Amino acid sequence: MTCWLALLCMVLQMFASFFFDDMFSSVSNMFEDSSLNALGWDSVGYGFYTGGYSVLCVFGGLVVCGLLLDRFGVRIVGSVFVTMMVAGAAIVYHALISGNSPSSSLMEAYVGCMLFGLGSEIAGTAVTRSIAKWFKDGPMALAMGLQLSISRLGTAFALVITPKLVGTKEFYDLSDTSRPALLGLGLMALGLIAWAVFVALDAGFDRRRGSLNANEEVKEEPFRLRDALEVVTNKNFLTLGALCVLFYSTVIAFKKFAGAILIPRFDIPAETAGWMVAMLPFATVIFAPLFGILVDKKGKATRWMLTGSVLSFAAHLLLGLAPQGVPFYGYLSMVFLGFGYSLVPAALWPSISRVVPEKALGTAYSLAYWIQNVGMLSFKLLAGFILGGAAAAESSANGPVRVEIMFIILAALAIAAAFILLRSSDRNPGLGLDK
Repeated sequence: MTCWLALLCMVLQMFASFFFDDMFSSVSNMFEDSSLNALGWDSVGYGFYTGGYSVLCVFGGLVVCGLLLDRFGVRIVGSVFVTMMVAGAAIVYHALISGNSPSSSLMEAYVGCMLFGLGSEIAGTAVTRSIAKWFKDGPMALAMGLQLSISRLGTAFALVITPKLVGTKEFYDLSDTSRPALLGLGLMALGLIAWAVFVALDAGFDRRRGSLNANEEVKEEPFRLRDALEVVTNKNFLTLGALCVLFYSTVIAFKKFAGAILIPRFDIPAETAGWMVAMLPFATVIFAPLFGILVDKKGKATRWMLTGSVLSFAAHLLLGLAPQGVPFYGYLSMVFLGFGYSLVPAALWPSISRVVPEKALGTAYSLAYWIQNVGMLSFKLLAGFILGGAAAAESSANGPVRVEIMFIILAALAIAAAFILLRSSDRNPGLGLDK
């Protein structure tokens, strides 16, 4: 039972992180024009702000901190970056409520989002690495599925509650745009308390495991730099990383602009768009643990990754090419994307622990998150420029379709990466990817 309590304590702060990260996703239409909000931000500015999440991660921070995780452990390094995550969120909140000029508030929020992003990603890496340790000989895929489930409840909560907190207005003042951030900070305070409990539980776990290893005269090999070099030359790990960045970009970058895509494409109000996108995290709440059990019991992880990638491709085909103004196609696309968003992660993250030794898992997971963040930074910025450029050219109706063409291409490449993994597993069953 202790392992499940530890899991709960680990993921509560991830719930808060996911909420804060997605707090504007369902109301991103209020940034279509700078005249619509007191902040003075437009789609390009909003894309710039959200891209800040990945900057420190991409430019070395995530990789270096992953090495630190393997060297100094999740309790010390994880605690530092959980604190950084909360501090970054506080800076974003101050920027939203300060009343400074649009450029000043945007730069302050960008800095806060950079700190929040690095802290959140390292915290997530620490959680994933800890699950791999606590559930090494148990239902790891189920545990990681539950992690995804609880974390994405934060996204679902944000998508549903933010339109209610902000409202539907012709002009959004500072109190409107800052209200979701204030709620997010409160959730993070609760997450900090839960993380402190996990640190105590993890220290006890290591003491018990150390005593067992001493009795059995088993010693763990220390982490060395050459272990990191072996990770970056591991072809199967690199393919998993490619699938990670391609697939997650079709979901996470899409969510950031979901309101700006769904509202004009299917002629629906912001609140309906929020519920529509909320189907993604709600689907993972139900299906991620179920698919985790399926992976634990039946294996075939590469086939599930391929299936999920195909579902993402089908979803974006509908979003980009379905008839205009028919909400049914929006709901159907969210069903496909929701199933894919449950299948791929439930199979992908445990697969990394099968191709990389435990002593280098912090490095491996941080590299995977780094690759993922390269995509998130690039494609969020690109989506913002596509939508902003369409608005500037007075062809805003074409903006969502153009963005969806980008996502369709990414989903097709994800299918190719998953197929390569499937072929590699079939040719080398000793890898254990499909066991």
